[in-house]
Amino acid sequence: MAEQPTKGPPARRAAMSLWAVSALGIGSMVGAGIFALLGQAALLVGPKTWLAFALAGVVTLLSGYSYARLSSRYPSSGGITLFFEEGFGRGLVSGTLSLIYLVTLAISIAMVAKTFGAYATRLFLPSGGHLWFSIFGSAIVILLSVLNAVGSGAVGKAEVALVSIKLVILGGLLAVGIYSMTQGGTQHLNSHPHLGLTALVSSVGLCFFAYSGFGMMANAASDVANPKKTIPQAIFLAIGVVTVLYVGLSVTVLSLVPPAELARDADTAVAQAARPVLGSAGFTIVALGALLATASAINATLFAALNVSSAQARAGQLPQAFSTPLKGKSTKGFMWGVVAILVMVNTMSLGAIANVASATFLICYMAVHVACWKLARQTGASRAVIGVGATLMGVVLITFLVSSAKTQPLSLVLTVVAVAGSALVQWLIQSHHHGLPHSRAR
Repeated sequence: MAEQPTKGPPARRAAMSLWAVSALGIGSMVGAGIFALLGQAALLVGPKTWLAFALAGVVTLLSGYSYARLSSRYPSSGGITLFFEEGFGRGLVSGTLSLIYLVTLAISIAMVAKTFGAYATRLFLPSGGHLWFSIFGSAIVILLSVLNAVGSGAVGKAEVALVSIKLVILGGLLAVGIYSMTQGGTQHLNSHPHLGLTALVSSVGLCFFAYSGFGMMANAASDVANPKKTIPQAIFLAIGVVTVLYVGLSVTVLSLVPPAELARDADTAVAQAARPVLGSAGFTIVALGALLATASAINATLFAALNVSSAQARAGQLPQAFSTPLKGKSTKGFMWGVVAILVMVNTMSLGAIANVASATFLICYMAVHVACWKLARQTGASRAVIGVGATLMGVVLITFLVSSAKTQPLSLVLTVVAVAGSALVQWLIQSHHHGLPHSRAR
């Protein structure tokens, strides 16, 4: 008995097609995950990078199953926040999980914007310093925030265009790379260092971040004509396309980029792979693809953050400013969030933040499995499938946290702060609401 969202004109619900929703998911996944993190994953597991991305794809597909069942039963622009509320009840647990997810989205946007800034600086101002990383990153956040304020129809159209161009570029690189490998260009693949099983499982946690954007598609459930059919199809289609792309690019990059060069330019590993077969022009084309990829990831994540924050405000889990409308679909709270993102873009580094975002995404998506398990009767989901997915994700999460504690202890501290801080803020907000008179605040 899911309630339909009351905000906005009814006609808006049919604004997004299967392809637009799939493009939203692909756009949010194929961003900083592949352009910035593929090199980092390769440094962890070398020739097994493709396997790490394949295993992360399996974990994501199982997570997508729980998402698909829940979004079919509870279509809402709030997406994951409604799943938490239905699974855990409206209270501290669901509110904390929703806030953790919203914080994770904000951190992710800042990280992707920083990556956009790095590629833009390298392309347009090769001699520019790190200040330009922040300037370009801030500019793209502001531009896409305005686009999201226009409405979901504009977001869907933008994603289809951005994703189409991006996939053509990456598909071209993949095709050229495969051709090169068939001509004997695989000499570097096995020259990268081999690491153990623990490193492989831990790297799956990092690679999962490259897929984590698939959850954004659930936020579009109230913006399609037939969410019970469209959202599950879009989820599995997007994850399948992205898994094939990631595995193929992993093999291509490690085959074409020598270990020393990979260690030196890990953040631009995908673009570096174009040099041996396409020269400097290839690097430029793929770097442009990186700009499109990161821009579309920011676009999709802002779309989700706008819907999540509005849903949380309507549920009393955020101040009412997050549901107070401005022009279009924007809210006062959303503008506050954009300001917070801009602060992060201009003050934070990428390294430990990527680990924090990976950990908190895993925590939130594990909670989705638990919610789907509890609601199996209502959703018609198989608890066997949910159990397998939750077990695999639990192993990845624990291994990832243990590895982070050893290699980047700061990231583990920041993860704890993010979770505990979200719980504290949620407790304060709910205490305030419980203390209001029965007439309720405006």
